[in-house]
Amino acid sequence: MNFFQKVGMGRSRSAESAKERLQLVLIHDRAGISPGKLETLKDDLINVISKHIEIESDAVEITLTKERDQHRLVADIPLAPTRKRRHSIS
Repeated sequence: MNFFQKVGMGRSRSAESAKERLQLVLIHDRAGISPGKLETLKDDLINVISKHIEIESDAVEITLTKERDQHRLVADIPLAPTRKRRHSIS
């Protein structure tokens, strides 16, 4: 692969990354949820869920997506490793 092909690939990745960021901005805008509001929601979810089960709170990801005509709030909430979790039944 020559220099110009490598440079072209870099632009392609940059363009794809920019496109993804723009799509996320549009989804946030159309759903009416600001990034600050989404961060507050994330913090609230972490607080509520961590009352019931131990989670890896620093790895929680909350995103907005659009599928067809619906906006979806997607939460990826990893559980703490088994040895860290409390073994209690409520």
